[in-house]
Amino acid sequence: MSRLEGMKKMMTGEVPIAPVAEVLGFQVVEVEEGRVVIEMEASDRLHNPMGTLHGGILCDIADAAMGYAFVTTLSDDELFTTVEIKFNFLKPIFKSKLRAEGKLIKKGSTVGLLECHVYDEKGSLVGHSTSTCMILKGNPERKRVQLK
Repeated sequence: MSRLEGMKKMMTGEVPIAPVAEVLGFQVVEVEEGRVVIEMEASDRLHNPMGTLHGGILCDIADAAMGYAFVTTLSDDELFTTVEIKFNFLKPIFKSKLRAEGKLIKKGSTVGLLECHVYDEKGSLVGHSTSTCMILKGNPERKRVQLK
């Protein structure tokens, strides 16, 4: 099964979602090569002490959307790691259905550049993110290993 096929099966529930998706309550709703859309309900359970959605949650769903988009372009023996991420917070969120649209901008032989737009339920842009990902080659098990 290709990485793209695997992501599509995750979207339909045929393969398990990532543990972080369960914790935060987000789901993949669209998948194509180099593009993934994630949605989640933001509520007060994820608020910071100021009473708005914690910024790390927005960054998390953007990171996931970009990472999943990058995964759809990888070969069977490739993994990746994020080496840099930047997020611009454009407005506070209290309660809303969020939509994170991650897409590949450019993929080279060792790194990829991605971006994500995060929208609220009214379609208003609430955040913009970019990420640089590094390709890790030669791992057919599709998992990173912890070095001791």
